[in-house]
Amino acid sequence: MIPARFEYERPATLDEALRALASGNGSARAIAGGQSLLPVMKLRLARPERLVDIGRLEALRGVRRLDDGRLAIGALTTWRELLADRRVMAYGLLRDAIPTIGDVAVRNRGTLGGSLAHADPAADIAAPMLALDAELVVRSTTGERTLAATELFLGPFTTALAPGELITEVRLPAGSPTFGSAYVAVTHPASGYPIAGVAAVLGRIGRTEGPWDACAVGVTGVGERPYRATGVEDAVLSGTAFGGAVAAVAAGQRGLSDPYADREYRLAMAVVVARRALEAAADRARV
Repeated sequence: MIPARFEYERPATLDEALRALASGNGSARAIAGGQSLLPVMKLRLARPERLVDIGRLEALRGVRRLDDGRLAIGALTTWRELLADRRVMAYGLLRDAIPTIGDVAVRNRGTLGGSLAHADPAADIAAPMLALDAELVVRSTTGERTLAATELFLGPFTTALAPGELITEVRLPAGSPTFGSAYVAVTHPASGYPIAGVAAVLGRIGRTEGPWDACAVGVTGVGERPYRATGVEDAVLSGTAFGGAVAAVAAGQRGLSDPYADREYRLAMAVVVARRALEAAADRARV
């Protein structure tokens, strides 16, 4: 498997990288770890005319705490670096999800921003980002904007990023002692990709018992794009027990069907892992 011919450029600064992407008129692609892009290039499912290597831009690496308590993660931060950061691992659903991503080589080279931009409909990290209401900082030569994770995924491998735009940072909400979160997935034994993965966040405001005041549920591997299961969220907030609420986890979704798993199995597993994720999040919220 050999990719089609392409030009290669390795800019020294972020501004140089943005100019290189803009000059490609939509035919240029950024590459960092290459764990998502290179395999599809070898299959010629992607044929960029120019690769802009941003992998050595230190300005896009690292984790920092913002003044408002949120956590800011550079887009080029690797999975291995995230696993080693206690601030990141304090989020239960990230502590569950990140160790399951790829293998050791992928976790050493793959990056958070690269995975989000690739928009695989079965990416593990998509569900936690949706459930956390993560915010993406996006830059181009024309300026900077913020994009909610719930706005990013438009379809299989398709995002709301415009040509020439680059994710530079991912911002997570400040944690709360009365909130709990979890990620649960059923994975294919050969590929490691989730057949159904659900991230759940549950919380109460100002108390530790009684009805839930907050609920967010992100789903990956089930639909044609990662999505928020708003039907489940509404049911939980209205007081419906988890066993009844999760019936709506795939509402409105056509469901994926591929050699890994057929549509009916994915939809059935989505109900199972949604309940497990909610139960685990609830247990953590009570600690």
